Amino acid sequence: MPRMQVKTLCIALVLSAVCYSLGLASDWPGWRGPHQNGVSDETRLLSNWSLDGDNLIWRSDFVGRSTPIVLNGKVYVVGRTGAKSGMQRVISCYDAKDGTLLWENKENVFHTTVPFTRVGWASLGADPETGNVYYLGVGGMFTAYDGVTGKIVWQHSLVEEFHRFAGYGGRTITPLVDEDLVHISFWTWSAWGEKGPPKPRFCAYDKRTGELVWESYLKTPPRNTNYSNPVISVINGVRTLIGGAPDGAVYALKARTGEQIWKFRLTKAAVQSSVVVDGDKVYAMHGKENLDTESRGRIVCIDANGTGDITETNEVWRYDAVECHYTSPLIHKGRLYAVTNAGDLLAIDAASGEELWTFNLGTVGKGSPVWADDKIFATAVNGRFHIIAPGDGGAESLDAKQIAFDEKRSAEIYSSPAIAYGRVYFTTEEGLYCLGDKAADYKVSSGKMPVLDEPAPDPAAAATRIQIVPAVEWIHADSHIDFKVRTFDGNGRRLPDAKAEFSLQGLQGTLGNGRFTPDAGAGIQAGYVKAKLGELASPARVQVFPGLPLAIDFEGFEADKNPPYWPNASKFMVKEIDGNRVLLKPPSRRGLNRHNLFLAPPDLSNYTIQADMKAVKVKRRSPDMGLISHRYYLDFMTKKKKLQIRTWPAELERLSAEVPFVWNPELWYTMKMRVDIVDGKAVIKGKVWPRDESEPAAWSITAEDPHPNTHGSPGLYGDTSTNVYFDNVKITENN
Repeated sequence: MPRMQVKTLCIALVLSAVCYSLGLASDWPGWRGPHQNGVSDETRLLSNWSLDGDNLIWRSDFVGRSTPIVLNGKVYVVGRTGAKSGMQRVISCYDAKDGTLLWENKENVFHTTVPFTRVGWASLGADPETGNVYYLGVGGMFTAYDGVTGKIVWQHSLVEEFHRFAGYGGRTITPLVDEDLVHISFWTWSAWGEKGPPKPRFCAYDKRTGELVWESYLKTPPRNTNYSNPVISVINGVRTLIGGAPDGAVYALKARTGEQIWKFRLTKAAVQSSVVVDGDKVYAMHGKENLDTESRGRIVCIDANGTGDITETNEVWRYDAVECHYTSPLIHKGRLYAVTNAGDLLAIDAASGEELWTFNLGTVGKGSPVWADDKIFATAVNGRFHIIAPGDGGAESLDAKQIAFDEKRSAEIYSSPAIAYGRVYFTTEEGLYCLGDKAADYKVSSGKMPVLDEPAPDPAAAATRIQIVPAVEWIHADSHIDFKVRTFDGNGRRLPDAKAEFSLQGLQGTLGNGRFTPDAGAGIQAGYVKAKLGELASPARVQVFPGLPLAIDFEGFEADKNPPYWPNASKFMVKEIDGNRVLLKPPSRRGLNRHNLFLAPPDLSNYTIQADMKAVKVKRRSPDMGLISHRYYLDFMTKKKKLQIRTWPAELERLSAEVPFVWNPELWYTMKMRVDIVDGKAVIKGKVWPRDESEPAAWSITAEDPHPNTHGSPGLYGDTSTNVYFDNVKITENN
């Protein structure tokens, strides 16, 4: 008997609420394909190939873990490149026909403790309408690229804007494009205002402009970072975003507004696997602690009809004690296929949860399987690539290849196959492969993609929700924001725009016809622009940076309170000491003590930052403290008695300079940091001196970066096993 408990037997699958257009769908614009379920409509695919060249159309030198995407005759893939000071993230674009490199984009990695080997694990997402390609990297850079040229269309730094938390695992979400939105999720250590506590959030950005359209802020705390990529479906006439979250639950949200429909509590850990949807059934799995048994791992079928917490009411069946932590399932013609941590491919009856057969792929499974042309294409971490013929009672191996990295070991494969134009594309640690029949005609698809069928809204219907856009913005005082208001019916369908009333809360400036212009003399600001339509209201959070020079002495701040603005403000507190108000960075109550406080938008460049700071010694414990500029750190490491300049904390070979510096715990110190871009290099300088003494002429430490960070938010840094105090922050333009 399979390890399964049938809670409620689903006699027959309800007719799907999703139907697809009949056009070609040969592109592979997202990591799970055009149908978001690991299934391709391609036929006449290969059944075997050879590393020596049979059915190997082309191969390119590339190091990566992500699944390629294929769009408009191009293959896009993200990975890592370089060594030591040249270590970077790279996005490469190849001609899908012959593997010619069309463009590549290399970018520095910073603001993360993720190591180099885990860079580029998440895949790219693409938009067939605009041709744009989207990526969320381990350093929190969320970027839209022009798919033809590789030029940046828009970009957000989620670490500097929201203090997005990365962790060590390299887990980031693959962006999902739907209609005019591109969806991601992440969690933050803290923000400002009511969004302060660390919580997960789903976000939707305008795919063309990069404006944040909505954010759905979950109430439960995160368990870990995660990479459960969401999917879009139409259930009960509602366009729905469904995905796993860092708090261990699967959520369903209205895709256009972010309103929560239901949640299903799945595990005590973060959900890593993506779900698949078939009709009104959602299939989810995990490989960690279960909520209600002592076993680990579960595959579950969820009835997606419901609202609120449906954990106890909408479970159709479960398959217990099976660990599927990393991979995501595929579903095809009433069968669910899932890869376990141990590298076994399971075939399960989607209606009943009954195990049909098991096929071993290898020893570790982290790549998700793909169905095409009545075959399953699957990978295993230990360098194996399989082509399998699935049957009713078992599976037959049509072909299996072992790909070597060198003479000592196999190449790691974490990616899934991507199938387009009669070919199979996949990424390994050793290279990017294109497989297929060399003699077959090569034809790029028409670009038509599956469309979701949903009822049209009634234009005369009353609005039940309004949405102010952008939802969050950090602007300079000499600029302005034009706000728009959208209206929706109860099913989350867009209605004609209506003229709303606007008001300000906590902000100084003018507001007319939706345009907010800050008062240039008001200094640092944070507050809300509120839209109102009848009884409906929607707020947008706004921060205003007054420009340079900027001086902050904390005297105007309320004591024993968190600062009223800035990302990660809830980790810092204003205190009164000896009649002066200063900023305290205390040890965390739990978790990491290492945090940043970013003081200006991430587009700032050509500046110097200075601050006074004092560290407290308790027995043998003492903290690290410092400054941030242009995404470089100047760290006063008090316990080690040295100064350090770095940019990527996990990879000091990328950039690291150190000098000894004796620390006196009785003293306040002044730290100063300057970054200049000279002849294509970044010159990073730092100096430290006792506050009561004159500033020395010489810099204490200097470093050069041949791959410069040209801009970035100024900030304060503390790794605080004991208290650190900051005061008299100054940010000035370089001469």
